[in-house]
Amino acid sequence: MSTLEIRDLHVSVDTEDGPKEILKGVTLTINEGETHAIMGPNGSGKSTLAYSIAGHPKYQVTGGSVLLDGEDVLEMSVDERARAGLFLAMQYPVEVPGVSVSNFLRTAKTAVSGEAPKLRTWVKDVNAAMDRVQMDTAMAQRSVNEGFSGGEKKRHEIVQLELLDPKVAVLDETDSGLDIDALRIVSEGVNRFKENGDKGVLLITHYTRILRYIKPDHVHVFVDGRIADEGGPELADKLEAEGYASYVSGVAAAGTGV
Repeated sequence: MSTLEIRDLHVSVDTEDGPKEILKGVTLTINEGETHAIMGPNGSGKSTLAYSIAGHPKYQVTGGSVLLDGEDVLEMSVDERARAGLFLAMQYPVEVPGVSVSNFLRTAKTAVSGEAPKLRTWVKDVNAAMDRVQMDTAMAQRSVNEGFSGGEKKRHEIVQLELLDPKVAVLDETDSGLDIDALRIVSEGVNRFKENGDKGVLLITHYTRILRYIKPDHVHVFVDGRIADEGGPELADKLEAEGYASYVSGVAAAGTGV
């Protein structure tokens, strides 16, 4: 049973004024078959959590632990985390000029699985995955994300998700910049990934619209680097109706001792 355990995680970043703590003790467990949605206002630490799990060097873990199936993720390099079964879909996927989508995907699959997939079957797998997200298969010969629309970049990430087949997918604002059709297609891709039953999903979002397509088992409200509230899908509906104001004001009041 695959499990991602985050325990009392503290993370800081360097600023001109010295280290600034962003995550202030986050505890969260994602079991296989579960989808967890993290919602919260801008600057609350949602993306910091995603990048810290993935191993971005900008973020310094100052306390706590992250375990995947009992293994210490924080002791792993970025590529070791990927091989262990972690996947990060970024809010703003980067362009990689000069590297074709096809070569990128095959290289990534080889690195994660430890052996190169057979070329004939691999081409069929790539084309099928691209068809499922309604991407022109000719785009496999273009440089990674270069000249891609926002929706095409996010669809490409779903192709990566399907082909790399991780244990846990961390999706950082996958719905950002998507129109209605692209949102549906991307959500269907996440749901196909989940259908295996042994996968965990950590979905970071500002809005509830993607949660109409991807049903969360648990919803967590992030405010000021902490989980301020937790609940089931109904919590997302409350946030849609009421926003984050009560949580933000509560944190502000606690900070002033009121």
